[in-house]
Order: sequence, then structure tokens, then C-alpha cells
Amino acid sequence: MGGLSIWHLVIILLIVVALFGTTKLRNVGSDLGSAIKSFRSAVKEEEEKKESLGHTIDAEVKSSEHESVKR
Repeated sequence: MGGLSIWHLVIILLIVVALFGTTKLRNVGSDLGSAIKSFRSAVKEEEEKKESLGHTIDAEVKSSEHESVKR
């Protein structure tokens, strides 16, 4: 009562397969997978850019600290 049992889910799955067909569902699944992959790679690239920018900024700060100490 009020929840979905396994039989409800099986019936919903059968209706979806009957409406769209297995080939269309397979294409949607592969498209979704490739979209997630490209999203992950974009996030990883941005993190790498931030890290390299952070290292560059840290290096500049350290070098300016050393120059101010030498003066």
C-alpha cells in the first residue's frame, strides 16, 4: 500500500519497452553514458586548470616574498 513493489516496476518496464522499443532505449542509454563521460572529463580538466593556476600563483607569491626579503 502506497509503495512500489517489484511487480509494479516490472509492469512499468514492460510498458516502456513496448512503447519505445529496445533499440531506442539502447541508443538513449549510450547517449546518456557518453554525456556523463564528457561531463566528468570537463570537470576533471577544470580541476586540473585550477590546480595548475594555484601552483603558478603560489610560485609567484613565494618568489615575490623572496624578493621582498632580499631588498
